[in-house]
Amino acid sequence: MAVPQIRPAVRADDHALSLLDRASWSPLHTVTPRPAPPFGPFFDASHPPEEFLVAEAVPGGGRGEEAVAGYIRLARPLRLVSNAHVRQIQGLAVHDWARGRGVGRALLRAGALHARNQGARRLTLRVLGHNAPARGLYESEGFVVEGVLRGEFLLEGAYVDDVCMALSLTD
Repeated sequence: MAVPQIRPAVRADDHALSLLDRASWSPLHTVTPRPAPPFGPFFDASHPPEEFLVAEAVPGGGRGEEAVAGYIRLARPLRLVSNAHVRQIQGLAVHDWARGRGVGRALLRAGALHARNQGARRLTLRVLGHNAPARGLYESEGFVVEGVLRGEFLLEGAYVDDVCMALSLTD
């Protein structure tokens, strides 16, 4: 697969991102219940397109048109002036057909650059302790563990840690 193209989300991405979000749902990385009909819009007042970057790539053997391969959501974790220098990854999803092909890594790198261009000095995220693939990706991109909330979530009968990680954008 060629390098994915990363672009800002637009309102017309709503349906494709909604399908991706439902298809990629897993207790490995999600604390919310499995989506069930009726499905609402992907974008809403709390999740505007301006907070998302979209990865596009050609599925399968590299023939055909580009399709949405993944997304990353970057938002301010708090609406405080004293916290305006921080952006938080509040969602990262990659289609099954695009996994293992650099889409997640490309989204992380584009997200860090986007946050830096917005004046952010820190990029933070929260990841479930049992999500070893995601944690490995984040660590390989320079994120470090800053804290662990032990047993923060009860998922499918097991208590799971919430791991807080961050990347300095000033280096």
